[in-house]
Amino acid sequence: MKKTIRTMPAHKNIALVAHDHYKPELLRWVVENKTKLQSHFLYATGTTGNMLSKETGLAIKSLISGPMGGDQQLGALISEGKIDMMIFFWDPLNAVPHDPDVKALLRIASVWNIPVAANRATANFLFNSVLLEQEVDIEIPDYQAYLNDRI
Repeated sequence: MKKTIRTMPAHKNIALVAHDHYKPELLRWVVENKTKLQSHFLYATGTTGNMLSKETGLAIKSLISGPMGGDQQLGALISEGKIDMMIFFWDPLNAVPHDPDVKALLRIASVWNIPVAANRATANFLFNSVLLEQEVDIEIPDYQAYLNDRI
């Protein structure tokens, strides 16, 4: 597929997601990075977003709960270019009933070439990058060209 460029803004749209056993770990990470997070637009799946907002006071746009379709809502936002990066503390040792949705979310994040942190170390690398506070050009699929080639 042909590629095009999308420019991420300096103030990123950041998705925050965590499986149940990793919600405390994500909360700890968010508290540690609260100052940086405050200058970005935050989204989260329902249970995680409500917990983070309540515990930190951060403004977070909460979608519905992941197992109820929140993972798919987030995937749609990624496809629309409305999410710039995702911090997803997922539990690699416990299967979840909505595992196909989780895989689809990670797949769509890869298709649309957004940075994804699946653990604390990667989240720290992303948040300590100079690119976090800058406009950044990324390559994404050129969907319009794809449609034009099909007509």
